[in-house]
Amino acid sequence: MRPRTVAGSTVAILLALSAHAAEALTPRALMQSLARTRASRADFVERKYLATLTVPLESSGELVYLAPSRLERRTTKPKAEVLIVDGDTLTVERDGSRRSISLASYPEVAAFTDSIRATLAGDLDALSRRYRVTVDGDASHWRLTLSPSDAKIATLVSRVTIDGHDALIDSIEVLQADGSRSVTAITPKKDAG
Repeated sequence: MRPRTVAGSTVAILLALSAHAAEALTPRALMQSLARTRASRADFVERKYLATLTVPLESSGELVYLAPSRLERRTTKPKAEVLIVDGDTLTVERDGSRRSISLASYPEVAAFTDSIRATLAGDLDALSRRYRVTVDGDASHWRLTLSPSDAKIATLVSRVTIDGHDALIDSIEVLQADGSRSVTAITPKKDAG
């Protein structure tokens, strides 16, 4: 290679690297991207890893999100169950019965549930009230890490890690304070809204 070609290639590589570094995603930019999604549907497979079990517990079904605050989890396997969080109300449907509770009665559960809804809604201010929020990566592949700054939440959850690309969530990992963890793989549906 000629010196001029090597120098030109080196400059091109340095420019490409500096342009890539400039595209690093900030929490605010990620939240703005996620906020554009007003409705979505996805299939999920969740694996729960508990210290007392040698194999993970697996469940699967469908997730439905309607901005700004409705989240449905419709489990089909291993047993049918529907969880609906709408505003301040959590409704559980299983075995032919339906029960609703106010999330205000369970602030720690509400805080965890809101971490997922606030992420889907792109509400950085809501997330920042209870979590330290960090983002790694760029728009093509990012990781959002939520570390509880609220002591009551920290008694339940050590960390929530959400991986995605563009304005889509690919997986959610929840590390509980007792060492158990769950990993939920999410596959958007073609008619996802």
